[in-house]
Amino acid sequence: MPTSSDTRGSFVKSFSETALKNVGIEFTLRESYFSFSKKDVIRGMHFQLPPHHHSKVVFCPVGAIMDVIVDLRKDSPTFLSCTAHELSAENHKAIYIPEGFAHGFKALTDDALTYYLVSSEYNKEHDTGIRFDSIGYDWNAANPIVSARDLSFVPMNDFVSPF
Repeated sequence: MPTSSDTRGSFVKSFSETALKNVGIEFTLRESYFSFSKKDVIRGMHFQLPPHHHSKVVFCPVGAIMDVIVDLRKDSPTFLSCTAHELSAENHKAIYIPEGFAHGFKALTDDALTYYLVSSEYNKEHDTGIRFDSIGYDWNAANPIVSARDLSFVPMNDFVSPF
């Protein structure tokens, strides 16, 4: 996304429907929200089950996170593989996460702000996840801070994908 800076500071465009369409991505914004996290907080791996599944655009305008996604689409050549990208206030990167992916991140700095643009509305009955420590990714965190809810998710080996 475009950025500029001058003596006043900087300006960053965080979303452009046209830019996404130009690379073949159709995205309709239905909700947006953000979280603040302390360093070494791990949130994830989250997703919503069909018919309330969604795609997301995620960026980090304050601090830095290591953003991790896992492909849960059974017919995909990248099924069950994970990728990670650093998102930060410094690099201005955003990641598009398609439907059928689990999403999580680790805060690399204190007070990391993670911002989510989401294509569906939150649905408590369809909101779930898989355990962050079962996806084959090295989180590089000796003592991560993880919610009880995220620790209660099933491990990847026990997950049956509906995607």
